[in-house]
Amino acid sequence: MGADPNARVRELLDAYDGLDACAAELLCDRHPADAVAFTVIDGDLSAIDLTYGELRARSERFAAGLAGLGVGAGDQVATLMAKSVDLVVVLLGIWRRGAVHVPLFTAFAPPAIAFRLQAAGASVVVADPDQVGKLAPGGDMPADPPWRTVVTGDADAPGALRMDELPAAAAEPPAVVGGDGLLVQLFTSGTTGTPKGVPIPVRALASFHAYQEFALDVRPDDVFWNAADPGWAYGLYYAILGPLASGTRSLLLHAGFSPELTWRVLERFGVTNFAAAPTVYRALRAAEPGNPVRLRRASSAGEPLTPEVVAWSADHLGVAVRDHYGQTEHGMVICNAWHDDLDVAAPAGSMGRPLPGWACAVLADDADTEAPAGELGRIAIDAEHSALLWFLGYLDAPEQTAQRFTADGRWYLTGDAGSRDADGYFHFSARDDDVIIMSGYRIGPFDVESVLVLHDDVAEAAVVGLPDELRGEVLEAFVVLRGDTVGSPELEAQLQALVKRKFAAHAYPRRVHFVATLPKTPSGKVQRFLLRQQGRAAG
Repeated sequence: MGADPNARVRELLDAYDGLDACAAELLCDRHPADAVAFTVIDGDLSAIDLTYGELRARSERFAAGLAGLGVGAGDQVATLMAKSVDLVVVLLGIWRRGAVHVPLFTAFAPPAIAFRLQAAGASVVVADPDQVGKLAPGGDMPADPPWRTVVTGDADAPGALRMDELPAAAAEPPAVVGGDGLLVQLFTSGTTGTPKGVPIPVRALASFHAYQEFALDVRPDDVFWNAADPGWAYGLYYAILGPLASGTRSLLLHAGFSPELTWRVLERFGVTNFAAAPTVYRALRAAEPGNPVRLRRASSAGEPLTPEVVAWSADHLGVAVRDHYGQTEHGMVICNAWHDDLDVAAPAGSMGRPLPGWACAVLADDADTEAPAGELGRIAIDAEHSALLWFLGYLDAPEQTAQRFTADGRWYLTGDAGSRDADGYFHFSARDDDVIIMSGYRIGPFDVESVLVLHDDVAEAAVVGLPDELRGEVLEAFVVLRGDTVGSPELEAQLQALVKRKFAAHAYPRRVHFVATLPKTPSGKVQRFLLRQQGRAAG
């Protein structure tokens, strides 16, 4: 990087934010054909290497298949896929066409999937064989969907095309969409209303690449593994896009999470640079291995780290894990960076400092001016002085976009509270919204509440997050029943199953409290802080 990180930021912007920016070239074709892009590992620890040359050839064939389906620049193509060789091939094929990727988390149920497909206007959805059944017409999926379904592997599914049998059109050069061209259409949950669409342009790759270098300090000789799921921002940005942009080999685990398997992968493949949510580190701590591993770098994102995890990691991983902070709308912005030129002894519990290319502050609660050092306020991003800023607004949601910025447009409001000390280190305090972060996944209470009230016996419902030693937070629901209905373990189980079936398998309430009323403000807004107090008191 050299002595001037800001010069490196300008280099990255020059590479990714020009009129001639081509995602396929930037993420694949410019890298040596024999270099390994990903090592994909199965649950039995067998593994295959995917080189950039193989990735180019296979993604060109898939891009021709998309062209045969009429997919062109700007069209939306969704993926309902686990981490695999096929996933990387499909993504590069989408971007070769100049199309836009719509990620779908594999734990989502049909209603959550259908909403995102319809909101994005998807023309094609590519699904793994064990996921394609969620796309079948029914109560939650349209009988005559506007999208075509493609299934990976050699599986057959009613109404779906097989990936290896797509009607290929003639090969074309990869699309040039420029830095403003859309790369991804991601959806993030909030506290009210439907999930918000976050358009991600090609120029965002400059920010993702910068994070790989500045904060993670991924080097050419590293064995790098980001364990996050690419159905969510941190996994997509930094397990897929960041490594492809920087041309560094990365591991992808094609298996469900377990701490025992994670330990085996760390040891067997000699991982030197590891990134994951705090939940992963807590799970590893609870299932310590027989053989030690020695990491060069360990990083965490999604929620604040607790001191005991940091202390444990220094003893058992060979390095103290560092906290990094960001959002879906920006990627990572404030970090305890690992790069030698940015590495400093940050105070314990600090989020770190803004990365090069970002300017941040803590604003007073009652004015859009910076709060004094040490005073609690609103964590904000300086939109005028952040060269790597790429978020300009939510999809078709001008009111929600306006709420994120101060009236003069100068500051983007993260929705988090914190402070900045006299040395410029940021300290997280709390979210000023009610989004629940469980195992690193953001869950909007509205999404779960909307499902709970579908039950005939439920009049009202509110969902909150309560502390959990392993997951950070877990969902608990407070439910007001209709008429003379009485709460019971059987009804609790029905409501949990309903959320799994209608929203997402990971987002069901671990406990349901049946209450007479919900506490509300005079204007009718549920006071979730009071429900959190009730939940903690109930144990």
